[in-house]
Amino acid sequence: MPEYRLTGRAKRIIAISSRYQARDPELLTDDLIDDINNMTITPREARKVLCPSRNVITQTFIIPVTEGAVTGYYFTNPHMAELSGTVPLIIFCHGGGWVFGNMDFYSIFLRHLAEVTGSAILLIDYRLAPKHKFPTAAEDCYDALIWASEGVKYWKADPDRIFIAGDSAGGALATVTAMLARDRKGPQLAGQILLYPITDCRLRTSSMTEYKDSPMLNENMLSFYIKNYAREPKDILSPMFSPLLSPDLSRLPPALIVSAEIDPLSDDGVLYGKALNEAGTKANCQIAKGALHGFMPYRHAIGRKETENAIKQFISGRSVESIQLYD
Repeated sequence: MPEYRLTGRAKRIIAISSRYQARDPELLTDDLIDDINNMTITPREARKVLCPSRNVITQTFIIPVTEGAVTGYYFTNPHMAELSGTVPLIIFCHGGGWVFGNMDFYSIFLRHLAEVTGSAILLIDYRLAPKHKFPTAAEDCYDALIWASEGVKYWKADPDRIFIAGDSAGGALATVTAMLARDRKGPQLAGQILLYPITDCRLRTSSMTEYKDSPMLNENMLSFYIKNYAREPKDILSPMFSPLLSPDLSRLPPALIVSAEIDPLSDDGVLYGKALNEAGTKANCQIAKGALHGFMPYRHAIGRKETENAIKQFISGRSVESIQLYD
């Protein structure tokens, strides 16, 4: 995977953040976190490192949530809707450990994903920790799903092809949103797309031990994220925090899970996929060989093209059990 190279102030912010993440994330100040979340990525930087799109337009919406509002960023290629009539809708819960969430970064990534998959994507800028503790992010994502299910009729999106998706901590939020939709008799989802998700915040897996010092995500940073999102230590045992610990994983929409091989969270995806299948929910966890955590937004990342193709197959109606990253 290429290094995330930026210039000027942005480069200094990322360098400081990376140093603290690797050594002592507790030194990350609120101001530094805000700087990272509000950092602007220039078109030149996007072309060099990320995967910019050409034909996708962006609309911004204010979404009402419990005791507040969040912003939703809607990405669509209008030509796709003209050709096919309606397109699948992916509601995306971003990663960042419930603490980080740079909308420039995720917008570039998701405009590209909308273009290559022929889908519409709604990115949820849910409220972040530590200011907003558990379960605020999960409830925001569920409220956004309710809101979006009403919006499909205005967007030329297919109400029968609404998918919930997310990466890393956003993967946990996505599958928790699916659980809430089941339990609260909310909108019917066509599927879940979980990219290198965290599903067990006890951090006890074999991959956590093997890759605890991996370059893109390490054990210290994961502990920092969990500490900042949780109200109290016992929160991590809640299925809304650690979905693998749910006593009921049945009757959920089919789940396409992609884990990165070189990732402390690699086993989280594998174990969650196994638990879903054992509960009667169709799930398929594929391992992106040689990939690092967080690989999807990067232009030259190992595993990106294969994962994009798998997502395209899934939202086009192919059964989740038949999808393979590699021939």
